[in-house]
Amino acid sequence: MLLMTIRRDLLLTFRHPADVLNPVFFFILVVALFPIGISPSAEVLQTIAPGVLWVAALLATLLSMEVMFRSDNDDGSLEQMAVSMQPFILLISGKIITHWIMSGLPLVLLSPVLAVMLALNESAIQGVVISLMLGTPTLSLLGAIGAGLTVGLKKGGVLIALLILPLYVPVLILGTTLIQTAALGGDYTAHMLWLGAILALSAGVAPIATGAGVRISLSH
Repeated sequence: MLLMTIRRDLLLTFRHPADVLNPVFFFILVVALFPIGISPSAEVLQTIAPGVLWVAALLATLLSMEVMFRSDNDDGSLEQMAVSMQPFILLISGKIITHWIMSGLPLVLLSPVLAVMLALNESAIQGVVISLMLGTPTLSLLGAIGAGLTVGLKKGGVLIALLILPLYVPVLILGTTLIQTAALGGDYTAHMLWLGAILALSAGVAPIATGAGVRISLSH
């Protein structure tokens, strides 16, 4: 059921490529404009690069969260999923995984190129990839909770940001400090472990909380 849900949602997403491309282009544009708007100096860019990359990834993820349940809610299939005999948590998990594949994974793959643009060294680039690989799934998991609670609302994107941004702060701090530590040649194992622990906790809690949020939203 999980794999079927992922396959179905991937096919539906490819039919509306703008929902995928908009957050990716947003991520690229935000990172690319910083050298122009602030300074092309390598020293300045190396200082701001960890925060720029992570804030851009966070905002790009938020930009794509509203569409996670929108199409299924519009055609009524989300309500049918909620009352079906299939485990609802597997359906929710499939949607979260699909969201990360289509929005988080492209950010991870593009990050080395953008890191080079921001004058980061080889060790820092490795830190960028590792931090985003561990952090972006957590962003999708936590964001799904907000998306579930705001299903059907016209201004859902704003509410998702208000609900979820406080939960994103620890991931943002750990992700940026991991890159900073890597850039200085330090040991960032502790940061990786903390990001992994948050990811594991989110993976266990978020699908359950998201499913409950969707049921509450559909009942109103």
